[in-house]
Amino acid sequence: MDATREIYWNVGHGVVLPMYILVFGAFAVLLWGFWQRLRLWRQGKPLDRFDRYDERVKRAVSEIFGQLKVSRVKGGGVPHALFFWGFLTLFGGTLLIMLQADFFTPLMGVNLLSGDFYRGFSLVMDLAGLLALFMLAGLFFRRFALKPKGLEIVDDDYRIHLLLFTILITGFLMEGARMAATELRQNPDLARFSPGGLLAARLFVPYGDDSIRTVHQLLWWFHFTLVLGFFCMIPYSKLRHIVTTSANAFFAPFEPKGTLAAINLEDESIEQFGAARIADLTWKDLFDADACTSCARCQERCPAHTTDKPLSPMKVVRQVGELAELNPEGSLVEKVTPEALWACTTCRSCQEICPANIEQVNKIIEMRRTLTLMEGAFPGDEVRTATSNIEVNGNPFGLAYAGRGDWAEGLPVTLLSQESDVDILYFVGCYASFDKRNRAVARNFLTICSAAGIKVGILGKEEKCCGEPVRKLGNEYLYQMTAQENIQLINGYGVKRIVTTCPHCCNTLGRDYRELGLEVPVEHYSTFVHRLLEQGKLTLTPEPFSFTYHDSCYLGRYLDIIDQPRELLRQAGGRLIEMEQHGYDSFCCGAGGGRILAEEKLGTKISEKRVRMAHDTGAPLLVSNCPFCLTMFEDGIKTGGVEGELRVQDLAEIVAGRLRNPN
Repeated sequence: MDATREIYWNVGHGVVLPMYILVFGAFAVLLWGFWQRLRLWRQGKPLDRFDRYDERVKRAVSEIFGQLKVSRVKGGGVPHALFFWGFLTLFGGTLLIMLQADFFTPLMGVNLLSGDFYRGFSLVMDLAGLLALFMLAGLFFRRFALKPKGLEIVDDDYRIHLLLFTILITGFLMEGARMAATELRQNPDLARFSPGGLLAARLFVPYGDDSIRTVHQLLWWFHFTLVLGFFCMIPYSKLRHIVTTSANAFFAPFEPKGTLAAINLEDESIEQFGAARIADLTWKDLFDADACTSCARCQERCPAHTTDKPLSPMKVVRQVGELAELNPEGSLVEKVTPEALWACTTCRSCQEICPANIEQVNKIIEMRRTLTLMEGAFPGDEVRTATSNIEVNGNPFGLAYAGRGDWAEGLPVTLLSQESDVDILYFVGCYASFDKRNRAVARNFLTICSAAGIKVGILGKEEKCCGEPVRKLGNEYLYQMTAQENIQLINGYGVKRIVTTCPHCCNTLGRDYRELGLEVPVEHYSTFVHRLLEQGKLTLTPEPFSFTYHDSCYLGRYLDIIDQPRELLRQAGGRLIEMEQHGYDSFCCGAGGGRILAEEKLGTKISEKRVRMAHDTGAPLLVSNCPFCLTMFEDGIKTGGVEGELRVQDLAEIVAGRLRNPN
């Protein structure tokens, strides 16, 4: 017998017209639902996310159909991706059947669904259905039986799982009824190409042909109604993420990571700085609330949340959505609470793990801008003092700006005010300029440069804080004031290249300052030294040591510098023992987002948790290459109960100690 099937078997072609009318009706309900959501999103400010259109389309296609971000998420990531591919295959197969029945056969007289193609089609569709069913069962078990910490369960979850289970099961039962009547005895060789349908068909063996046909018709209409209900339900339930999360792969930014919109402080027409109400956010911020699946991945990774601070990135996004829908004129700050907003370290761990391309950090900073610029609020008096010190003395410590270059006395370095013809400007930063522990890092960096024959210049007392900590706390005014002074100075000296030992300075000068007029290339010293080594300008004498390495948030997640520091340490003789959370998944030290200026009064110390992770590796040495991280870890080791068992060093100290040709 020929390998094929009769489409619309037992229901007749008379169902075609009412079927299409109902399908178009369901899609009309779907579109109307999203039209209502569109009106909600348009409450936000304009934002161009349609530039570089071709690149956005390519990225969206690869992320959606490749499930790239979803599948790398631990736990339910791979099962969700497999379920998606299975369900997508079933949907594509259904479309092919409709095209065959209503286009290819009546208009072209061609039957694609026959012979070997049909056998393959039947097998693929059956396996896709089984895959979707088993993956859905796994996701159901994880959500409702295992109940991962932080994953909230709402009534929508039960309804959606029940609907999807019923669609898949009725699909197999409907196929089984058809096969019991047309293939089980008449064409058993063909039936083997539908293993799932074959199992269902055996359920109908005891029944007569008339009973099977009646059940099949009932199942057909019930299954069809469920599918229509699925489409109608999408914009009115959590299922809307099928559209919004997919669209967010298109709308995700192309700007460098962590890019913030600068405020035009000279625009006298601006009456509101930051986000006080829904209308102060962008439409993308509101769209994110609909793209969020409440999977809690961001919450699981948030260093503030996991150390018992009142911050959940997931809840912030959800609170924005609730306010947009129920009370657009309500206060964002009151809804989210200042305590939650101040707790953020801006580490971007939430955004790195988010499979929906949601931008949590910028929302928080916009609300911080309202707190700082409109209400004059600070996380604590110590931050108020540090901010005042930056404004008056150019550093958070309140030390005299004249002593900013004292650390470099007697070292091979040039003050640009005396001679500006140098290979690099070393932008030292506040901690390497004034903090005793970090001054040692600066000296070691100069030792490395000297060994490579690099002529280094510094600004000395002319240098000011880059402004990054206060900007992340929301004080855009003070940030721009200090930034403009630094930019004017750097441009005036005709600097060719800037190197920093601070990832925060590097990110700020290299990215944020560009918007204000600085075009000089900026580099972190880890990649700079790595290149000197590759070029043969430096030679190391390896000395064996075991260590674990901490990826600074602003070096790893912001600047994508992961491998070079590890390679440097390997060439220095190091044996790396990775912490469980490393690379792009690294855990924050607790100092970012301006938190370096604030006391950590709520929950447990983030630095202690990270130090404990390092201690658990068994390595005696923790290596970092960020002054904030170094400072936090020195403190975390003392207060975390591992003093004498773990010590911390900067990358520069290790490299400088193993130079074969120091000058």
